[in-house]
Amino acid sequence: MQKIKSLMARQGLKSPQESMAELSPVENLRIPSKEELRELRQQPIDPQAEQEIIDSIGEVYFSNDSFDMVQHELEVSKRVADLILEKQPSYVKELERVTALQTNLQLAAVICTNARRQLNVAKAGFTEASLGLLANQRRRQLLTGLLKSLRTIKTLQRTDVRLSEMLEEEDYPGAIQLCLECQKAASTFKHYSCISELNSKLQDTLEQIEEQLDVALSKTCKHFDVLHYTKVQMAYTLLGKTQTAMDQLHMHFTQAIHNTVFQVVLGYVELCAGNADTKFQKMQYKDLCTHITLDSYIPCLMDLCKALWEVMLSYHRTMQWHEEQDRQETTPPPDELAASKSDESIVDRSYVKKKLEHGLSRIWQDVQLKVKSYILGTDMSNFKFDDFIVVLDVISRLMQVGEEFCGSKSEVLQESIKRQSVNYFKNYHRARLEELRMFLENETWELCPVKSNFNIAQLHEFKFMGQCRSPSVSPSRQAVSTSYAAQEDQSLFQQYVQDGNPFEMHIEEKEEETEDVLASNGYESDELEKSVYQEYDSDSDVPEELKQDYVDEQTGDAPLKSGSRDTIRSKRKSDYCLNKANAPILTNTTLNVIRLVGKYIQMMNILKPIAFDVIHCVSQLFDYYLYAVYTFFGRNDMYESSGLGLISSRLRTTLNRIQESLIDMDPVGENAGVHAPTEDRKEKVPSPHLSHLVVLTNSETLYGLAQRVVATESLACLAELFESLQSHLDAMMPAAKKPFLQQFYSQTVSTASELRKPIYWVVAAKAIDYEQMLLMMAGVKWDIREIMSQHNIYVDVLLKEFEQFNKRLGEVSRHVRIPLPVSNVLWEHCIRLANRTLVEGYANVKKCSNEGRALMQLDFQQFLMKLEKLTDLRPIPDKEFVETYIKAYYLTENDMEQFIKNHREYSMKQLANLVNVCLGSHINKRARQKLLAAIDDIDRPKR
Repeated sequence: MQKIKSLMARQGLKSPQESMAELSPVENLRIPSKEELRELRQQPIDPQAEQEIIDSIGEVYFSNDSFDMVQHELEVSKRVADLILEKQPSYVKELERVTALQTNLQLAAVICTNARRQLNVAKAGFTEASLGLLANQRRRQLLTGLLKSLRTIKTLQRTDVRLSEMLEEEDYPGAIQLCLECQKAASTFKHYSCISELNSKLQDTLEQIEEQLDVALSKTCKHFDVLHYTKVQMAYTLLGKTQTAMDQLHMHFTQAIHNTVFQVVLGYVELCAGNADTKFQKMQYKDLCTHITLDSYIPCLMDLCKALWEVMLSYHRTMQWHEEQDRQETTPPPDELAASKSDESIVDRSYVKKKLEHGLSRIWQDVQLKVKSYILGTDMSNFKFDDFIVVLDVISRLMQVGEEFCGSKSEVLQESIKRQSVNYFKNYHRARLEELRMFLENETWELCPVKSNFNIAQLHEFKFMGQCRSPSVSPSRQAVSTSYAAQEDQSLFQQYVQDGNPFEMHIEEKEEETEDVLASNGYESDELEKSVYQEYDSDSDVPEELKQDYVDEQTGDAPLKSGSRDTIRSKRKSDYCLNKANAPILTNTTLNVIRLVGKYIQMMNILKPIAFDVIHCVSQLFDYYLYAVYTFFGRNDMYESSGLGLISSRLRTTLNRIQESLIDMDPVGENAGVHAPTEDRKEKVPSPHLSHLVVLTNSETLYGLAQRVVATESLACLAELFESLQSHLDAMMPAAKKPFLQQFYSQTVSTASELRKPIYWVVAAKAIDYEQMLLMMAGVKWDIREIMSQHNIYVDVLLKEFEQFNKRLGEVSRHVRIPLPVSNVLWEHCIRLANRTLVEGYANVKKCSNEGRALMQLDFQQFLMKLEKLTDLRPIPDKEFVETYIKAYYLTENDMEQFIKNHREYSMKQLANLVNVCLGSHINKRARQKLLAAIDDIDRPKR
């Protein structure tokens, strides 16, 4: 306590007792004065307050009249006094505490007063100067920050210039990044009044950037650039609008397709219209397509497909870009913030992927609809075939692009082009049939000189069939074709992803090499002819290198031996191919049909949905050619009664079918009411007529043998061509229609070679004078009694006829090559007719002895011996027919009856002669009548 007092004394402080003396005394309690009481009485009385006072009085005061209030108060006072006495110690104790508290409070007041006094002294001496410095420093800092803020604001206000420069440089990510940073900075200084205007300006700038970004996005739809598209996508990522960008991109692709096709077609329409005052720009695209002219149709279609290819290629490369981005963005995020951003990126990538995949079919559908409108907008019926093929080829290539683009089968394009193709091809085929009829009626059946290595692949119409490429094609062209084949393993988008266009190659393919199928003078082996004939005429051996030339290509015989000159000479007499190269026998009409077949197959190859219609028309070309050859050279009533079976049932069925289904037997319409309806007759062609320049009645030319050979063998060559194309046609034919193709080949194409028999039979029937031989045989005496050693003169005459026939064949072969099958058929017919004439002559004999029968055998053996030197045809046709008939003269009665039953190839007259002449003198009349009745029974079914 003393230490506290001494400390207070050093500091100039007073003790609490001293301080208490200075304080004013506490005012004592006093009794109110009369004036105050009067004022209290004059105050208004509050009934509620009085009621509360009354209610506060105890109920004991109102109990009854005997209540002693004084006694009650005394009791009360006593209780109060007792309580006071009871609580006196506590009261004293509490009073002491209050007194102590009052003392402490007085001490605290003194301390506070002294402290204030000391603070005033310190303020005057030091604080005001120091705090002034601090305030100035703080003000300086505030002004510095303000200056910095003002500079930042000034920079923000000048940002639009830099943004414009960045937009011109197409630095869209940088522009957006700068704009977003400016907006963030502007939000920091939003308390400045000038910032509100700047904020608005920055927002407008950002919207402008988005508009330019949208324009930049639309540019990728036609010409995709990786760097450009990367900038655009980065910009949209900064904006957080990746999904919106993808929606906009698809809208731009749709718009690009429409604008592209419209501008391409509009350009050609205006170019063709010239200065005509037409409002093409206001037309709908579908209506605009109807104004395309035929001359500009293909160039416009090519440009249209090229432009659409660029759009689809851009879409394809867009998908590739996003796929590459997905592969790169596979690293796991390092922290939670990056993880959340990665989740958002995954959602965006998933949305983009689905949107792009869905957009494939949508883009291709739009392309198909635009091309469909173009295809159906023009009537193609007046197109040239080559132009129409180009159209089909372009559309086919476009459908290939679509299939690789989205896996679609291009139903829209197929339906539209099929509709145009069916109409076009129906009219085209009808015109070609009429043209073929005109060619056939003006055909002189002269040989068209083609090279010996002729191949259909050498014709322009078959160039599309790479697998049929001729060996004569130059190595450079083969190298080019090989390079093209190597590209077949790649898709079109892989081949032309960087440069080029799949529709440009069609223009290049038109520059094909010149056809090299015709021989320079029609003869390619004149020198070979001379050497061959010199070797034949000399006694020296045949050179080994020439022996193989005479191998029978039809039968596959082995090469000739060097010593067999006789065989070689005989070979020369029967094979009339030696003075011409083994080139195919064709006519101009045949080549025309082959070219037509190539064009038809080309159309079928391009447009498989109409494959059956095309093959049906191809079969009609062959049918009509076959029917014409038969009508010109094979229709003759002479051989109907010959009994040689020249026309097989299959060939007759084929000819009847062609006549019923294809030939209009009443072209003038004389019996229009009887024949088929007009619609059915539109599908038919009038029967052709042989040109009057073709003479088939001159014996010096063997009744037009050269023309017959050219016609028949050109048909055979045409059949071989069809055989070589069977696998190709079968591959393109729908499965349900393949039986038609198989039936066509088995019942029509395979019958072409069967026409040789009826056509060459006419020559054989007229080339030899068989009637003269019959007359000479009738003058021979057969009932001689001695065996003769000399044959009859008619044999020599007949052989002379054959030699003359052989000579004429040689003369014909100098103009037209006569293939071995043809010479075999001719010799077979002649020999068969000669043998049948011999039998007929023997059947005319009235009397015959055994010596006469021996003379018959001698004559026939002489004929065979000489004939075998003229021809190498083996076996001799109908040799057994004659020998069996001659030997029948030696049969007994019973054997003759069995002979009659077994040999129905002989006529009734011939069999009756055997019975009457041979057995007449050995059997009775009844037995003869029995045998004749048996002959009549055999002949009755024929009648």
